[in-house]
Amino acid sequence: MLIDTHINIHGEAYEEDREIVLARAREAGVSPMIAICCRLNEFDDVRAVAEAHEDVFCTIGAHPHHAKDRPDITPDELITIARHPKVVAIGETGLDFHYGYSPAEDQFASLRTHIEAARQTGLPIILHSRDADAQMADLLEEEMGKGGFKILLHCYTGGHELARRAAALGAWFSASGIITFKKAEDVRAVFAQDVPDDKVIIETDCPYLAPVPRRGQRNEPAFLPHVAEKLAELRDWSVEETARRTRQNSLALFHRLAG
Repeated sequence: MLIDTHINIHGEAYEEDREIVLARAREAGVSPMIAICCRLNEFDDVRAVAEAHEDVFCTIGAHPHHAKDRPDITPDELITIARHPKVVAIGETGLDFHYGYSPAEDQFASLRTHIEAARQTGLPIILHSRDADAQMADLLEEEMGKGGFKILLHCYTGGHELARRAAALGAWFSASGIITFKKAEDVRAVFAQDVPDDKVIIETDCPYLAPVPRRGQRNEPAFLPHVAEKLAELRDWSVEETARRTRQNSLALFHRLAG
């Protein structure tokens, strides 16, 4: 079985057929799945999906786009919510200077708050990074000096330098459908060259980024095997070995998945 480490399943995109989508995932060999919280005020909706399904887990966090919504969030608030038994990670959080929907100072403050929550809980932190390679690497190195925490750079699209600096900190890296895109040679090169064997996992980031040959469709967890097949090609692994390695790596990162 494959583990989809990043699904956005609680929103309108699946309002009409969420149960069918999750059933299709299981039929495709995908279970468990991690439902991601990107807005603090949506946690109850994300949690409800996780509570309704034995093989769906969830996270608590604020995407950098929404850092401005709660710039005063504290580690203690996140830690309290993270005590829920279905919560397996802190995030999604991070830095995004491509769109700049939140001021940089709010993004940095929010990210540091989430890191402290991850440090204190021992849960991994799920990071989004776009057009912020140097800033992200600098901040992670600084924060790691204050005390260790587990890092996941999800849907990795950064460059070689961030990958190498993050790998030196013990980070995990998640491959999405982007690795199947025709113009994603740079991303494929990172996954072929820079990511350690025991630190690579996979995700769909659905409903976004549907992999080839489903490009242009609403993405869903049942499409994860296409990501696994491309990763297998890049790493020169069999599909079976890819499933085994990515599952093992996911369970090492998200320790609450293993019970």
